[in-house]
Amino acid sequence: MLDSRIRPLIDPPLNAVGKALARSGITANQVTLAGAMIGIGAGVAIGFRYYLLGLALVLLSRVLDGLDGAVARATKQSDFGGYLDIVADFAFYVAVPLGFGFAVSANLPLAMILIASFTLTGISFLAYAVMAAKAGRETEAHGKKSFFYNTGLAEGTETIAAFVLMCLLPQYFAVIAAIYSAMCVITVIQRTIAAKVDFP
Repeated sequence: MLDSRIRPLIDPPLNAVGKALARSGITANQVTLAGAMIGIGAGVAIGFRYYLLGLALVLLSRVLDGLDGAVARATKQSDFGGYLDIVADFAFYVAVPLGFGFAVSANLPLAMILIASFTLTGISFLAYAVMAAKAGRETEAHGKKSFFYNTGLAEGTETIAAFVLMCLLPQYFAVIAAIYSAMCVITVIQRTIAAKVDFP
């Protein structure tokens, strides 16, 4: 919901750093993999109840997630890079709630529900992208991407905000996870309606 509004604010500094990284010989895929490893590390830290360390790793991972695209734009974007980016994103989305599930056993049911909600959201996102590609649709509302990004209530910005709240208020994980799971379900419904309208 907020991604397209935030992009004009964050893209200029990201692009500047991305150009510098590209000049140093660092590739976009290397940045993507580094971000994925740090994101998974966030889940591990959270699993051991190092919530503030987990928060720092969550934020660093998302900075790198923004930088990989900036490096690609400064060099050459590739379809494999787009594939790697989305796989890395969902590895991160699974790692963090899994960490909370390991941290406190009472969190496990809501952690599983949240992971299931992310799975459904991801499927709706990718299924819409496939149909958009078949129809030849394009958009740069979320920046220049390898495939079509359909908007929804729960996007990257909202996910990061939820994870930050979970790390700062781990005792309320179940409440935050329940609310965000509901937002994911609403997003799936939104995309399903959009798919019905756009691809009858």
